[in-house]
Order: sequence, then structure tokens, then C-alpha cells
Amino acid sequence: MRPNADKITLSYLKFQTPEENRGNIIFFFLFFLDFLGIFPLLGEPFLYTYFIAAIIPVAVIHLWAIFYIIAPYKFEHSYYLLMGVFGVVNTYVYFLTTQKIIYLHVGLTGIAPRIFGIIFFLGLLIFVNWLNLKALYSGTYYKLQRKGSGNLVWLSIGALGFPIGQILLMFVYNERVVMMVLVIALTLLSIIIAYFSIFIHRYYFIRKNMEVVKKIDPRFGLSKKERGKRHENFKLVNVHNPSRKNKKRRKRK
Repeated sequence: MRPNADKITLSYLKFQTPEENRGNIIFFFLFFLDFLGIFPLLGEPFLYTYFIAAIIPVAVIHLWAIFYIIAPYKFEHSYYLLMGVFGVVNTYVYFLTTQKIIYLHVGLTGIAPRIFGIIFFLGLLIFVNWLNLKALYSGTYYKLQRKGSGNLVWLSIGALGFPIGQILLMFVYNERVVMMVLVIALTLLSIIIAYFSIFIHRYYFIRKNMEVVKKIDPRFGLSKKERGKRHENFKLVNVHNPSRKNKKRRKRK
């Protein structure tokens, strides 16, 4: 049986704390974007065009992220827009990194690898967003949450990419093969990174359902100072209104 619209909406409005949001930004930006994305572009042979193509959007999103590290409470809502753009930018950087490895280290030539890379990474972004919408409106997220499975189970495939690549590298000594393994590992890891692009939709979904969000957490989007002032007036409430349950219990008595 398909869940009703209210249950579907609530399944998509599961929030972390602003402190957790800040921690996510620091970790994902430094590790996945800077270390795994930008750092390989700095290696030899250094190619200026690849680096410039990557560093411009990366620099912009890093400057944008500073606001969320300084004031994670105030920018709690737009955090989802930031992480959505991060997913697109990081996927783009991985495309550039894999292209550099393929052409300069593996030694492939011609336009075919580039066309295939563009189709794959664009297709990946489109696919994860389509999958997100399908999971949301079919009630899959709601069912997974009831089972305690969460809504990121399918991303485990991508999470295996990097460790599998590292294990294979222990047994491979040919440089070209090593580089191909790295390309495969980054490609699989892109599944996780591309997933973050769905947060753009989530940002607008939250904006559209702000009334429901405020029922779940009346302090959502307020600064830390404002939350402190309203601590006595606002309490986190269940959107199903627990007062109704109390009335039913009284009637039974």
C-alpha cells in the first residue's frame, strides 16, 4: 500500500543538527573535493587548462561554504542548496580528474573517451535525481525509514569503489593499469558525490513545505542567538499532534 502524501512529505524532512551540517561541509569539501578531486590535478604532469577549469568553481563554492561554517544555524535551510551545488561541482571535478588520468597517464587518444566521460557524468547526475524523485513519491523513503534502513542504502555501491581500488593497487605494478584502477575507483566514488546533487531539489521542497517544517521544528533556520531567546516558547513537536492521542486515552478511561 502506498503511503499518503503527509507521510511521504515527512519522510523527506529528516534533518541533521546545524553542527552536523557544519561537520559535513568540512569533511566532504576537504576530503572528497580537495584531496581526491583537486590534488590529483596538481600532480605531474601538471596541465594548466585542467587545473583552471576545476579551480574556478571550487574556489567559489569554498568561499560560499565559509558562511555555513561560521553560522550553521542561520543558514540551516540554504545548507541543502550548498550541498546540492557541491554534488554537481565535485562530480564535474572528478570528470576532469579522470580525463587527465586517461589522456596523460593511460595514454588514450581521440575524442571518444571525452565524449563517453561527458555522457557518463551527466547521465549519473540525471539518474540519481530521477531515482530520488521516484523513491520519494513512490513512498520508498518512508518504507525504508520504517524498516530502519535509511535512504542511502543504494550508495554503498559507490562507497566500495575507493577501498576496492586501493586493494587492487597492492597487487598491480604496471603504471597504466594502476591509473585505470584509479579511474574506476573515482568513477564508482562519483555515485556518492553525484547523490548530493539531489539536495537542490530538497532545498526547494523544504521551501515549498516550510509550514510543515516549522511544525516539526519551530526553530528551523533561526540563528543560534534567536533559538536561545525562544527556547522557552518553542518546543520540538511531532507533526501528528500528540494531544490527539491524549484525548483518545481520556475517552477510553
